[in-house]
Amino acid sequence: MSSAPDARAGRPRVSSRETLAEAACELFLEQGYDATSVADITRRAGVSRSSFFNYFASKSDLLWGAFDERLDAAVAALGAGSQPVRRILAAIGDGFAPDSLALAIANADTMRLADELERERAVRLARLARAIAERGRRDGAAPLIAEVHGAAAAGAVLAAVWAWAHAGAGRATLAPVLGEALDAVPGLARGSAR
Repeated sequence: MSSAPDARAGRPRVSSRETLAEAACELFLEQGYDATSVADITRRAGVSRSSFFNYFASKSDLLWGAFDERLDAAVAALGAGSQPVRRILAAIGDGFAPDSLALAIANADTMRLADELERERAVRLARLARAIAERGRRDGAAPLIAEVHGAAAAGAVLAAVWAWAHAGAGRATLAPVLGEALDAVPGLARGSAR
């Protein structure tokens, strides 16, 4: 048994996932997204390459992990059809803490990843819009109306995340910003049946 003091004494232990995200964000700020390799991230984090791929499929997934978990839950809930759409979408913001995505959005120019964020944002927007539109069609909406409603509602969710990050994600929670964005979508305003 070693009597050497723990270098992290007094700080809570964090998971490799959090350590990787922190290391990646530091490197993205220092040298940019494209110039940072997975090897750079694992070296900075002090973990193996296989540890990285245990948590993330790519550098991009590192930024989107927490949001994607919420997106997966929302898509599943929309498919189940047991809750109102607004409630499902609002749950994306419940307790969502500032993370690597919020940091990346707020520092996209410095990290040189604005184009990457926009591409990945479009992928998630399309996935959520499709799930909302499918739910709308199952609930009896005409196909065109369901597609438009899905696009508008998904757009509101992603717009809220961007607005929250740019306003200083650590200063406020995502939930009220998301609520305001959802209120702007016809049929999703507070008190509506959807």
